[in-house]
Amino acid sequence: MKIRTGYSIAFDTPGPTPMVLMLNVHPSRAGDLITPDTMTIDPPVPARRFVDSFGNVCTRIVAPGGRITVSADFLVEDSGAVDDYAPDAIQHPVQDLPDDVLPFLLGSRYCDTDKLSNTAWQLLGNTPEGWARVQAIVDYVHERIRFDYQRADATRSALDGHTQREGVCRDFAHLAVTFCRCMNIPARYCTGYLGDIGVPAVPDPMDFSAWFEVYLGGRWYTFDARHNRPRIGRIVMARGRDATDVAISTSFGPAWLAKFEVHTDEVVETAPQRTEWLQAAE
Repeated sequence: MKIRTGYSIAFDTPGPTPMVLMLNVHPSRAGDLITPDTMTIDPPVPARRFVDSFGNVCTRIVAPGGRITVSADFLVEDSGAVDDYAPDAIQHPVQDLPDDVLPFLLGSRYCDTDKLSNTAWQLLGNTPEGWARVQAIVDYVHERIRFDYQRADATRSALDGHTQREGVCRDFAHLAVTFCRCMNIPARYCTGYLGDIGVPAVPDPMDFSAWFEVYLGGRWYTFDARHNRPRIGRIVMARGRDATDVAISTSFGPAWLAKFEVHTDEVVETAPQRTEWLQAAE
């Protein structure tokens, strides 16, 4: 299938403000781009791309002051398959994990493993290791947190989410990632596009989505504690330890969000009209 996606985001700054933007499709999906995910900046300013330590594409700019808008609109090819399901995927002993996977066992800014380790083991320590344990974590988090756009909080940690029992998709992901790490399952935070494809549309404004991946059976698998069901059409933008590593914008000075629009829709193509048949029928 083809998916049309993109964004239009505006910031107001009081003066020149350095910013790092993370709005491009992740390099692992770059080969699926039908049209380039080119970022348009208004007013135009110099921009420089680089790849961070997690493999994410970042763009550095200096907002000149006043209103600045960044936008993109592009097409992505997608398999149309739902998230992989592998109930036999095993959990690896820590000593057998690849070196580059080990960091995803550690606590991070929003994933306060030191404060939730006892809770995780008390609640889920009797579940079977591997895929079943991750699914049990997802089930618990899905039931524990109530989704509410109006209750978003950029400072909410996994412990806060567990205590307050409300939040948005990032809070579901942070709590699930934290529980996984507490139980020696490597987990990383993901952000990207996830439209209402293959599911009933919801009336809420479209936003970027957060989910997570775990390392089982020698590879990374996708899980989603907010939706708790396999989905179609995920387009990953960035991966990291938590939301800090994959923020869509990081400003080094005041930058107030003035506009935020995201779109992600399946392109439904109709068959070409059979001109010759119509002419013959006439």
